Amino acid sequence: MPILYVVMPVFNEGSTLGEIVRRVLEAPMPTGWSVQLIMVDDGSRAEAAQATAQCAARAGGAVQLIVHPHNRGKGAALMTGCSAVLIRATDSDAMLVQDADLEYDPADFRALLAALSSPSIGAVFGNRWGTGTERSGYRHMHALANRTLTWFSNQATGLGVHDMECCYKLLRIPVLRTVLPWLSEERFGIEPQIAAALARAHIRVAEVPVQYSPRTFAEGKKIRWTDGVRALWVIVRERLRSHAPHAVGNHQ
Repeated sequence: MPILYVVMPVFNEGSTLGEIVRRVLEAPMPTGWSVQLIMVDDGSRAEAAQATAQCAARAGGAVQLIVHPHNRGKGAALMTGCSAVLIRATDSDAMLVQDADLEYDPADFRALLAALSSPSIGAVFGNRWGTGTERSGYRHMHALANRTLTWFSNQATGLGVHDMECCYKLLRIPVLRTVLPWLSEERFGIEPQIAAALARAHIRVAEVPVQYSPRTFAEGKKIRWTDGVRALWVIVRERLRSHAPHAVGNHQ
């Protein structure tokens, strides 16, 4: 039975954490698939870290909690989680990135996995835009910034996706094993770096429309304009990068 390993970076999350964990573990899945959640607490404050540990404990064996002693960033937490996945996963499994808030809906897991039904597809990106989620001024600006970064990324990689910055990135395990050694960005620059690594490895990427309910900075959103500048730099740097890493070993 294939397993979907969901990697969830967590940093100072509040009351929504228990709800998103529940949604992940109860998400409808394609026939034959099961789900395992790997939470990486990225150096949360003591109270938030305790709440995260309690949340993971309540979920039992369906959740693995890994703790960074100090905050390093979403990318660092994601790389830690992906390394943990490769210790346990087989080639028939897959890995998906999930944010720890309620911006993304695990009800979309089934559609994302369905896009992997074609053997030629190695990865699937979610696509948040064009579904009415950008109607408010804040959401419109957010969408515009993301589309700009996506355009630059597509020019550099040739992937032709519509939402490079979308959290939902689903990778087959052999693909994850190939691209993980290329990843080094410890903050939000990890998003364009994943796209660049997939392009460099000649991985075919599909897209699936996903639901999106963006939160505000007051509600805990952590990305800043400086992360956009960093993303542009990562796009340029990765375009010029030529050396190939060694794939992570098979730990089956």
